Amino acid sequence: MALEPAVTDLEQLKSHAEVACLLAWNAAAVEGAKFDRNELSIYVERTALRGACTTLKNDAALHYDALADITCVDWLPNDPRFEVIYQLFSTVTKKYLRLKVRLSGDNPAVDSLTPIWPGANFFEREVFDLFGVRFNEHPNLTRIMMPDNWEGHPLRKDYPVEGYR
Repeated sequence: MALEPAVTDLEQLKSHAEVACLLAWNAAAVEGAKFDRNELSIYVERTALRGACTTLKNDAALHYDALADITCVDWLPNDPRFEVIYQLFSTVTKKYLRLKVRLSGDNPAVDSLTPIWPGANFFEREVFDLFGVRFNEHPNLTRIMMPDNWEGHPLRKDYPVEGYR
């Protein structure tokens, strides 16, 4: 399975308020966007994630005030290897938005969203535990599903099917 292309013509997607909002905030932070099956995904530069989320949360018209989920995909052998996916929700407009951040396999790390949404705590711990993605400034980045003495991250594609022996 090939890594899906991140960049779609942003000019066409400016009609979406979320894309326009982020481009107005910091055009360099938006790496691309995709509108498929009536769902909008915006690719955000790794170092701009926290700022993008704050912008989307505080925008009066958009009001993405809830973080519904965080998950990850391991695209090995492609580089960037990891894609961390954030599902945002607006309790005002009842709309979902997907933000995606791509991370290198060498040192997969991105800023924690716990300062914006405290509920990110457990989602980030799960992604850390299963994929090995680190969340900078996380208050307690420890295993949540696997035993503390477990070696490796079992949802990585290079993890042995029967575990390390």
